[in-house]
Amino acid sequence: MIIDFKYHIASLVAVFLALGIGILIGSTLLGNDALIDYQKQVTNRLESQLQSLRDTNETIQARANTLETDSNMHKQFEKQVLPVLAAGKLANKNFALVELNNLGFPPELTEVVENAGGRISSVTSVKAMDNEKQTIEDLQQELVWPVNTSDEFYKRLAMEIANSITTGENQAVISYLQEKNLLKTSGEFGIPVDGLIIVGGSYSEENRNMQIDVSLIDYFNELNIPVVGVEETDVIFSSMKEYQHNHISTVDNIDTVPGQMAMVLALNGQSGHYGIKSTAQKLLPDLSGQGS
Repeated sequence: MIIDFKYHIASLVAVFLALGIGILIGSTLLGNDALIDYQKQVTNRLESQLQSLRDTNETIQARANTLETDSNMHKQFEKQVLPVLAAGKLANKNFALVELNNLGFPPELTEVVENAGGRISSVTSVKAMDNEKQTIEDLQQELVWPVNTSDEFYKRLAMEIANSITTGENQAVISYLQEKNLLKTSGEFGIPVDGLIIVGGSYSEENRNMQIDVSLIDYFNELNIPVVGVEETDVIFSSMKEYQHNHISTVDNIDTVPGQMAMVLALNGQSGHYGIKSTAQKLLPDLSGQGS
């Protein structure tokens, strides 16, 4: 809105310059007093409009400053209240996290789980392939994987990740995938987990293959281990519909305090689809009567 007013002000200034030149030419060449008077009237009207635009712009700028102050205050309030609301909700629970958006996840995600009494026991990040065809051929030769298509590759990769999280028995394979820069891992693997957090979505102009997401969800669903799919607010391609088709809880605004609270409650058993996008059912689970 403010940018539009600046544009109009610049346009009016240009008009003033044109009128000034016109008045000069008219008075010099034509000597027509009526024309000069008319030009002066137009100039006065434009000056009045310009002043009105200035006043409006100042009012909008003041309002914008007030809204920014209010927003900062609300964010500070949310951050202070979140630990209180989340306290004890995930007491003594371990969660594995798999990051699939090739960008990472908000550091607050780990912090909010810890504030709720839980722990992110392991983190697995899946990297984008530079040369998919060559990578698949390498894996066929080095690991004897029977994968010929992208879907087959991602399904097998998902199985290796899931097996690593739940049993920790395939570390040689995981190490090879790390050497190939396909995976990055940290934390403790092979211990019981109470839930899986999948960080999805995509910031790429091209939508990514969702087979790895689906295969991970199927694996953990069969083990009756809850899965929550999350993504940030501004992803270009959303994973929410695909996750919901596979019957897991979703949070589409994990980069916000409401999204982080929704994730905690979803991990604690309040299944649903939360956030601000069209795929969400509501912003938050029911907070009343939610025990620790």
